Amino acid sequence: MIDMTAIDRIEDWLIGQALGSPNLAELFAGLCERLRAVGVPVDRAMLGWPTLHPLIEAETAFWTQGNAVLFEQFAHSDEDGDEWLSSPMRAVLVNRETMLRRRLDLANAEHDFPLCRQLAADGFTDYLILGTPFEMPAVEQHQGFTGIMVSWATRAPGGFSEPAIDAIGYIQKRLALAARATLHGQITRTIAETYLGKWAGRQVLNGQIRHGDGQSIEAVIFFSDMRRSTAIAEDLGPDRYLKLLNRYFDAAAGAVEAEGGEILDFIGDAVLGIFPLDGDGVGPAAVRALAAARACLLRLAGVVTDVGMPVRAGIALSVGTVMFGNIGTANRLTFSVIGQTVHAAARIEALTKELDCTVLMTQEIAAHAPGAARLRGTFRLDGFRQPQPLYDLP
Repeated sequence: MIDMTAIDRIEDWLIGQALGSPNLAELFAGLCERLRAVGVPVDRAMLGWPTLHPLIEAETAFWTQGNAVLFEQFAHSDEDGDEWLSSPMRAVLVNRETMLRRRLDLANAEHDFPLCRQLAADGFTDYLILGTPFEMPAVEQHQGFTGIMVSWATRAPGGFSEPAIDAIGYIQKRLALAARATLHGQITRTIAETYLGKWAGRQVLNGQIRHGDGQSIEAVIFFSDMRRSTAIAEDLGPDRYLKLLNRYFDAAAGAVEAEGGEILDFIGDAVLGIFPLDGDGVGPAAVRALAAARACLLRLAGVVTDVGMPVRAGIALSVGTVMFGNIGTANRLTFSVIGQTVHAAARIEALTKELDCTVLMTQEIAAHAPGAARLRGTFRLDGFRQPQPLYDLP
């Protein structure tokens, strides 16, 4: 017997969860446990949803009674396997349905999916899929569907009763509200971090959205610019050049991120990254920036154009105080880093061409590459009153 008063309490719990920022997989597991506690005989359930992420296309939460919930992500590059191609959930999407039910314990049961045959062999008696559509950003809408899909299965004799199915349908709509709120929050964070970077994205989401909001920080600047980009673009044409440019960014920006740096901007074919200083001074940030520069060169060694032309870059490293915050107009802002240190990095990178070197850095950075950095001379840089000694990495 299902206690409908208890179902109301589950609904109140879901509403409370929707007002926070729950982990959707853990929320789903908690819901399944609560449904069992009030007489809905759920023994197996899976929640699936599409998402908006540069790498991830869809996510699932898989729960079975007595076990921890299993969370999985599926990349855009993942090929559809036989299991998915023959799954009942995919059939629901393709047929644009919102419900599928298979009684698994009847003598004339329709085991038209491999999963249904397996569930019947494992002692399950009933299998139900419900889709709850709602508007949500997604990279690719699954057969025109965005929202959540949930499969519910039971081992109870006779399968799900009609009151149990009614309770599941009622609660799933409330689950959809909690999921929609949670997923929109995740998508907002993903977009902010993808387009602004993790640190900058967090600042914006924490309220630094007004014109002029920002703060001064000490950081090592990493500035990389691709060589001969104009000539390469003319040789390749826009489509092939864009593909090459993304490979270059994977090498340069990927090296910065791998060493714990933050990518702030892509300026044409240049990469602007920072390594904020911590309480231990310049040393740790400088070491990470130097490691990123070396890793970038190693990665670029494997990048060539489709006509066999190698891809090269100039890299500059400098350190100092920068202003990190919102710049632009009141209605069109970007979160970036500005200041004398940034200008110095751009000017230093330009000197790599004149000095025929790849990595050029200030004295403060070179001090953390003992035995490797080589003095190339003293130079006047825009914005600096005194000439600056610069070092390269042979």
